[in-house]
Amino acid sequence: MKLLRLAAFISVAAASAWAQAPSIAAGGVLDGASFARGQAVAPGSLVSIFGGALANALQQNDTVPLSTSIGGVSVTMNNVPAGLYFVSSGQINAQVPWNVLSSGSNGTANVVVTRNGQASAPLAIQIAPYTAAIFTLTPGGSGYALAINADGSVVAPAGTFPGIASRPAKVGETIVIYANGLGPVDAAIANGANSLDRLRNTTTVPVVNIGGTSAKVVFSGLAPQFPGVNQLNVTIPDIAANNSAPVSITIGGQTTPTGPILAISRQAGHLPGMGVVLL
Repeated sequence: MKLLRLAAFISVAAASAWAQAPSIAAGGVLDGASFARGQAVAPGSLVSIFGGALANALQQNDTVPLSTSIGGVSVTMNNVPAGLYFVSSGQINAQVPWNVLSSGSNGTANVVVTRNGQASAPLAIQIAPYTAAIFTLTPGGSGYALAINADGSVVAPAGTFPGIASRPAKVGETIVIYANGLGPVDAAIANGANSLDRLRNTTTVPVVNIGGTSAKVVFSGLAPQFPGVNQLNVTIPDIAANNSAPVSITIGGQTTPTGPILAISRQAGHLPGMGVVLL
């Protein structure tokens, strides 16, 4: 399942653009889950960079650790190379280096995109230890959260996405929610690397609220397979059935932007807690 939206935000550039230096749009480095404007981003998290003439063509990375160069395109943040998920003329998806700033500090980072030796003007962005956001199944940070039931189905009403198994989560069942920007973890990890070698827990356990009720967090850490993606294993609290129950995460004094929802069923689903795996 793709975690990053590829098509909806890709602009098409004219051939004459390739003579231009790449440019990053003002305020164009956004959280990769929420796309919220004016929000800081966290070390290790995913971002989307918007601008013009950023790449000659759409190319997607298929290596882990993430490559720091795709099709002659690279990104640095405070002169530290960033791992890249994909590049295109109008958008780049990248991971903020873990060492962009000293651990746990607030500050700024200068982002530079270089294409075939031509560098963009630097754009200063805000960096904060925690900038939580929830990935959603539709672009823009709203709608059904990217969440998976214990049987591998998506947490949404049945038939919501043609060709994709989905059902509401049951009260008492443990689901996986994918998030961004949950801060430092308890074991060092290289930039662009996945976490298949060991479990990495966030050093702060967030508060997860579903439908106005606090939910038990079984696990909070890095998703094993995808660099920069956080995984929360969460037990659905005893709430009323609701196909649009709001879900939020609070960590380090910061709460995720509003918008993500879950579908909840009152049918009891007291299943064993999910292992820390990606489905």
